Amino acid sequence: MQDVYLLVSGPLAWAAWTIFVLGSIYKIWSTLNTAKKKDQVLLNYVSFKYGMRSIINWSIPFNTVNMRLNPIFTGVAFFFHIAFFVLLIFVSAHQIMIEEGFGIGWFTIPDFVADIMAFAVIGACIFFAVRRVIRPEVSYVTDWTDFGLLALVAAPFVTGVLAYHQLGDYMLMVVLHMVSAELLLVAIPFTRLSHMLLAPLTRAYIGSEFGMVRHVKDW
Repeated sequence: MQDVYLLVSGPLAWAAWTIFVLGSIYKIWSTLNTAKKKDQVLLNYVSFKYGMRSIINWSIPFNTVNMRLNPIFTGVAFFFHIAFFVLLIFVSAHQIMIEEGFGIGWFTIPDFVADIMAFAVIGACIFFAVRRVIRPEVSYVTDWTDFGLLALVAAPFVTGVLAYHQLGDYMLMVVLHMVSAELLLVAIPFTRLSHMLLAPLTRAYIGSEFGMVRHVKDW
């Protein structure tokens, strides 16, 4: 198992990050290129001022009409995304690996706080799954891949919790935690998880159209 750990934490980790970075660059480039081909004047309607105005306003919890109409979903979604990146960057175990690999470090959150947040993120994933079943407007556009992606997103948190509490074989849980996180990284540019890459571009375009062309707010 030690050899597997070294493989997963070394070559496979570098491979996953490489695929993620190159895949993300390709995804953004191909999206912009496709949009430009379909609409030759598309980029002429993109305004930095109105694009940033839209991004900022949609980044503030409950700041838009749509958010206020769906307060529970808004609260869960904002918490999920914030907790996702907080746990990724500020968990002590992750920071130790970054410091060992790159020689840089920063403050970390207490382990008990990270544990609570991880359980909450798992709960948020369950909430998103149930919502896809019981909300007609969401279930209509849902298929098995959506549940598969939710499971993939939840897997690093589930295995992280199991490893932290040493439930089951500790080394196996650590390896599964790392493998699931690497699979998630690889999947981002090539699945609907790519919204994390494209959302700012989409929001900037919509904000530009509403602000510069229609002269109205988009929130």
